[in-house]
Amino acid sequence: MNPHYDGFLADHYTWMFGAPYPALVAEQLDALRRAGVAEPTGTGLAVDLGCGSGFQSVALAEMGYRTVLAVDSSAKLLAELELHASDHPAIRVVHDDLSQVAANLPAGTAELAVCMGDTLTHLPDRRAVTQLFVDLFAALAPGGRLVLSFRDLTTSLTGTSRFIPVHADADSILTCFLEYEPDVVTVHDLLHQRGAQQGWTLSASSYRKLRIAPEWVTDQLTEAGFRDVGQAPAPRRMTLVTGTRQR
Repeated sequence: MNPHYDGFLADHYTWMFGAPYPALVAEQLDALRRAGVAEPTGTGLAVDLGCGSGFQSVALAEMGYRTVLAVDSSAKLLAELELHASDHPAIRVVHDDLSQVAANLPAGTAELAVCMGDTLTHLPDRRAVTQLFVDLFAALAPGGRLVLSFRDLTTSLTGTSRFIPVHADADSILTCFLEYEPDVVTVHDLLHQRGAQQGWTLSASSYRKLRIAPEWVTDQLTEAGFRDVGQAPAPRRMTLVTGTRQR
């Protein structure tokens, strides 16, 4: 269980993106296609690590992947995904730590692995990131692809720029505040909600994210054996990084 997500953010996760669920799936489908992901031609197995409520998982099922392993440590987010996956029998939810799942995937079986939506920065340290790349290289079949998207937090914001509005409507306002350390940034999520009787109330929770640069990620992928490694802009101010296990 992820205390921040299951205890605080999961109830508001999809809402905070500010768009209907089908539009969020379409956004990720477009990102995957721009990353060079096409309809499956090999094993048909895709692994979505840190799937959240499933925008990428549903997109991959719509692309024709025969099995989509949707992995997340949040039971609440996986329950939401299951509601949206009723028309997609290819999706299999896995309630587990993504690093453990990656380490135990049978060698050479996955046609595609994705770790998107800033999931990568939630890993505990850089060593865990590099080990994930090694494990995914082993799990991918020859010609298999890896797609990452994450936010570059290596540049420190200062002053009031550290307060970032996330999403708001008439009854809820979600803001985050960033505190920087050399290797991590602590994200404080602040949620104001309007109650029928009590007026506005504040709830808050914090979690840490790694500060990893796209150039460092591409170097680690290359060291793990990936080829054709590249990067490009991704939706919502993220960076898209891709790599291929050569045949």
